[in-house]
Amino acid sequence: MNKNSIIGFILIAAIMIGYSIWMAPSQEQIAAQKRKQDSIARVMQQYNDSVNRAQALALKEKQKAAKTDTVQKKATASPAQTSKTAGTTAKPKNLGAFAKASNGKNKKFVIETDLARFVIGSKGGFIRTVELKKYKTWDQRPLYLFDSTTSRFGVSFFSHNQLISTNHLYFSVIGKPAGKSVFKVSGKDSLRFVMRVYANTPTGQIDSSRYIDYVYTFRGNNYMLHFNIVMHGMRQLIPANMNYVELKWFANLLKEEKTVDRFNGSTIYYKFYKDDVDYLSETKDEKKTIKSKLKWVSFKQRFFSSTLIADNYFNDGILETHKIKKNPPVKHYLKTMSVDLTVPFNVMRDREIPLSFYFGPNDFTTMKAYHLDLEHQIPIGWGFFLLAWINKWIVIPVFNWLGGYGWNYGIVILVLTILLKLALFPIAYKTYLSSAKMRVLKPEIDAINAKFPKKEDSMKKQQAIMALYRKAGVNPASGCVPMLLQMPILFAMFRFFPAAIQLRQQSFLWAHDLSSYDSILQLPWNIPFYGDHVSLFTLLMTVSTIMYTYMNNKMMGSQTQAMPGMKTMMYIMPIMFLGIFNNYAAGLSYYYFLANIFTFLQMWLFKYAINEEKLRKQIEANKKKPRKKSSFQKRLEEAAKQRGYQKR
Repeated sequence: MNKNSIIGFILIAAIMIGYSIWMAPSQEQIAAQKRKQDSIARVMQQYNDSVNRAQALALKEKQKAAKTDTVQKKATASPAQTSKTAGTTAKPKNLGAFAKASNGKNKKFVIETDLARFVIGSKGGFIRTVELKKYKTWDQRPLYLFDSTTSRFGVSFFSHNQLISTNHLYFSVIGKPAGKSVFKVSGKDSLRFVMRVYANTPTGQIDSSRYIDYVYTFRGNNYMLHFNIVMHGMRQLIPANMNYVELKWFANLLKEEKTVDRFNGSTIYYKFYKDDVDYLSETKDEKKTIKSKLKWVSFKQRFFSSTLIADNYFNDGILETHKIKKNPPVKHYLKTMSVDLTVPFNVMRDREIPLSFYFGPNDFTTMKAYHLDLEHQIPIGWGFFLLAWINKWIVIPVFNWLGGYGWNYGIVILVLTILLKLALFPIAYKTYLSSAKMRVLKPEIDAINAKFPKKEDSMKKQQAIMALYRKAGVNPASGCVPMLLQMPILFAMFRFFPAAIQLRQQSFLWAHDLSSYDSILQLPWNIPFYGDHVSLFTLLMTVSTIMYTYMNNKMMGSQTQAMPGMKTMMYIMPIMFLGIFNNYAAGLSYYYFLANIFTFLQMWLFKYAINEEKLRKQIEANKKKPRKKSSFQKRLEEAAKQRGYQKR
C-alpha cells in the first residue's frame, strides 16, 4: 500500500469519524432527553392506568348490555329467527348519550375539486373514498388511495364510563340544500362542508345543544384540506379530568403501481413534533408505540400519501402496518395500515381539535410548499446529508426546469446527463491525466517489481515506487480522489430516479413506464435474483459497464495488476447490478447507460487531447529537478531504518 492509498483511507476514516462526532448529541442533550423520557414514562403510566380502569368498566357494561339484549331477542324471536341467528353475536347498542345516532341510513356525499373527488359517508361522517383525478393506476383504473369498504376513522372518548366511537354513529349534513349530494369547488375558491351528529336526551330525543361536528374545508386547487372536530356542549358527557381524546384511523391501501420498489415501499411515516421524520419498516410487519409528541402521521405509498396533520400536536400514538398474504380483504389489496393517536383535549377549556389532511402525490415541490417536512417521505437520500443536498439543491431543480419545457422525459434524462457530465468534465479530465501518467511510468514500475520479487522485500519495493513517483511529480491518488468526488452524484441518482413521480407512466422508446422495468421478453420461468423478464435498458447498462471496466483496467495498468482481487470484483459488480436493476426503474438504468456512453466519448476525446509522448518528456524533466522529501516520506524512511532496512 503506497503513501497515497494510505492517505486516502485516512481521509475516508477521518470523514466517517468526524461525521459521527458531529452528529453525536452532547451530554446536556442526552441528559435532557433522559429527563424528557422519564417524564413521558410517568405521564404514560398514569394515562394507561386510567384508560385500563375505564376500559374495564366499559367492557363490563357492554357485556351486561349484550347479555340483556341477547336474552330479550331470544325471548321474542320466532323459532325460524332463532335458527337463523344461532351462533351469531349481538352488536352492543349501549352508546349512552349517542344511542339514537347509532341507527340510520348510510348516505353518500360527493365533493369534487380540481384535483380530487371525495366521497363522505353519513355513517362515521368521514371520507370513504379519495380519487386523484390527474392520475391513473398502472393498468389505467381510477386511482383510489384506499378501499372505501374497509377504511375507518373515528373519535373515541369515555362518557359516563361508556366508550363512544364516532365511526359507529350516523351524521347528517348541516347548512347545505336538502337532497343535494354532489358539491363542486374549483380554483382558489373554498367549500365548507359540515357533518354533524347529535347527542340524545335521557328520554331518547335529539338534544340540539350537544353535538359533534366534522368541519371540512375543501379548496379547488389544493391537495390539502382542513378538518376541524368541534365538540359542542360536551361538558356533561366527557369527564373534566380527561385531557385527551383518541383518533383511530384504519385503511387498506390499494395497489397503484405495476412493481413494488424495494427502496421506496409502502409504510407509515411520522414526524416528531419540532423534530425529525421517521418511518416503520417497509419490508416487514411492524407495530410501534410512540411516547413522544407527533406533528403528523402518513399512510405512504410509493408515489402517493394520505397524511393526518395536527395544527398543534398529537400526544402519542400506536402505529401499525402489516400485509395480509392469504385471502386479501379487498381487490387490488396492497397493505393494511392503522394509527391510534391521542390528541390534547380538555372539555372545560377546548371546543375544537384543528387538523388537516393531505391526500396527494409524493411530489417534492408540492410537498415542500407546505413547510411541514412532508417531502421527507420521498427517499432522496435523507440518511446521508450529502446525497440529500445534491438531489434537493441540484438534481431536482434542474430536472423540474427541463421538464417544464414539455419534452419527453427520455429526452429530459438525456439532457440532464449531458449537463452533469459537463459539470464533472474537469474532474474526469484530471482522472484521465493521472491514468496517462501511470501508463507512462508502467515500464519503470514493472522493473521495480522485477527487482524485488520476494515478499520480504515489499518495504524496499514500496519505497522505490514512492521515490519514482516523487521524482516524476506524479500523485497516484490524483486519479482516485476525482472518482470519489463523482460517487455521491452516482448514489444520489440511484435514490432520485426511482422516487421521481414525474417518470411515472412516462414512455420512451420501448419502455412503457420509466418508473418501472422495461420488459422486452417475458421468460417462462422465474430466475432467482434476476426475475421472469428481460429489461433491455438494464442489459445495455450492464454491457456498457463491463466495457468501461475493461477499458479502465487497461488504462490503469500496474495499479489494477497490484490488486488482482479488486480487478475481479470490478467485473463481478456489473453482473450483480444486472440482477438488482432488472426489476428496477427503467429511468435509472437508462441514465447509467447514458453516463457510460458519455464516459466513452470523454475518454476518446482525452486520448487525442493528451499526447503521452509529450507527457513522458515532461516526466523525465521532472525527474531531473531537485525535490524535497515530504514529512510523511521522511517518517516512512525513518521507520524502515529502525526495522533494519538501509536505503539504497
